[in-house]
Amino acid sequence: MYFSMKGFKMPKYEQLKEAIEASETLSSEEKTQSVQHIEEWVTEDRAFGLIYDELVELNIAFKEIFRELGLV
Repeated sequence: MYFSMKGFKMPKYEQLKEAIEASETLSSEEKTQSVQHIEEWVTEDRAFGLIYDELVELNIAFKEIFRELGLV
């Protein structure tokens, strides 16, 4: 489920990143790739949050459009 990203901090992301870096199971390459993927997903999620916030601010009808699309 989507929540507004304005002012949102991601402590769980930081914990996950630290756990990946501390892993004795993953290779250095796997750690690097995993962190890169997570950072990309976080960036995409933040971008979606900005788009959502701006469109809903423009017109509340966008809230229903996002809901109908299953995006919120």
